[in-house]
Amino acid sequence: MQITVQRSKISGEIAAPPSKSYAQRALAGALLTKGVTIIRNPSVSDDAKAAAGIIRQLGATIDDQGDHLIIKGGFNPISQKLDCGEAGLSLRMFSPIAALADNTMMMSGTGSLQNRPVQMIADALNQLGCRSQTQDGFLPVWIKGPLKSGKATIDGSVSSQLLTGLLMALPVVKGDSEIRVSNLQSLPYVDMTIDILKQFGISVKHDEYKTFHIPGKQKYRPATIQVEGDWSGAAFLLVAGALAGTVTISGLQENSLQADRQILQALEFAGAKIEITGDRITVSRGELRPFDFNATNCPDLFPPLVALAAHCNGVSRIEGVGRLIHKESNRAKVLQDEFYKLGISMRIEGPNLYVSGQSLMKTGEVDAHGDHRIAMAAATVAMISRTPVKIIGAECIAKSYPGFYQDLKTLGGRIDE
Repeated sequence: MQITVQRSKISGEIAAPPSKSYAQRALAGALLTKGVTIIRNPSVSDDAKAAAGIIRQLGATIDDQGDHLIIKGGFNPISQKLDCGEAGLSLRMFSPIAALADNTMMMSGTGSLQNRPVQMIADALNQLGCRSQTQDGFLPVWIKGPLKSGKATIDGSVSSQLLTGLLMALPVVKGDSEIRVSNLQSLPYVDMTIDILKQFGISVKHDEYKTFHIPGKQKYRPATIQVEGDWSGAAFLLVAGALAGTVTISGLQENSLQADRQILQALEFAGAKIEITGDRITVSRGELRPFDFNATNCPDLFPPLVALAAHCNGVSRIEGVGRLIHKESNRAKVLQDEFYKLGISMRIEGPNLYVSGQSLMKTGEVDAHGDHRIAMAAATVAMISRTPVKIIGAECIAKSYPGFYQDLKTLGGRIDE
């Protein structure tokens, strides 16, 4: 799919899309609950659909009522093959859960997920009584359970998602467990996992995020879960408001545990005007200036931050570029290469990405490289481009925010599909 986005003046209000990160965790909890869980405001992203497919294969039934899901849980696998699509969270989170079975399970995926390293999954599970292996460090992952209580050490420098899976699976095994984590990143996502576990009646503790203590023989209790609005997807629209008019996004919790709520801080640093009324966030254009921002714990903000920095008069610095290597694309390099086609200059030095902002851009064609956030960033940066921006592979937004282009149009965005 190819679209062309033209300079636009935008205004209006849009409801935030449901958080796919929150939704996938809620689906995993519902699977492990013997009883009925209600999930309100479910995500319709491809990643959430992949998670829903996995819990069906692991024994759950889902009654989709549109605005809510009625899920009858109970871990009882009906298939030994679990397809994660392109959902990295589902792969890393459901691998320890699948390991609760006493037979061999196979985790597979498609697209960019096939190029992402997964050996850390097998290494962790092998410390906890499983026999796991990969295909030379990549998918598929074969897991022979059952998962047992014990001690394990994992590296959290690439992602906290495997830790999420262990925190969800280990409470139901017979004994107590201890997980030591080195170089843990994305702490807010760990807090999100712990919060959702609490809603299901599960308790875990940690010592400054370095050692996690998980009591065994716990039982997930039926719950009603309200999926929050997604700060990750909303970030693009909020940046669009800062660039090209005024945007109000409803359904966002200012005190959310989602890491990407930090977009408000970045917008403030850049000089955008921000107004918060309850769950409604309004952002409008101010006198934009270059900014410094540490995105180490919220790496998904790099693309909207680059779109923002591209229109600030000067050089902005975004820290944490090492977190971008194993995303849907090598995100830092793709941002650098593709946005260069639009006349936007970037350089990488150590952990930092430097973006040289300017008001003039040249006509260009951006290849999204199958990365939903690259596509959304390109559409956002085009809002005040003097010339049209063409996006190749624009359909990849379905991974997280399938309604993004329509929402941008509703706000006044000029998009030709």
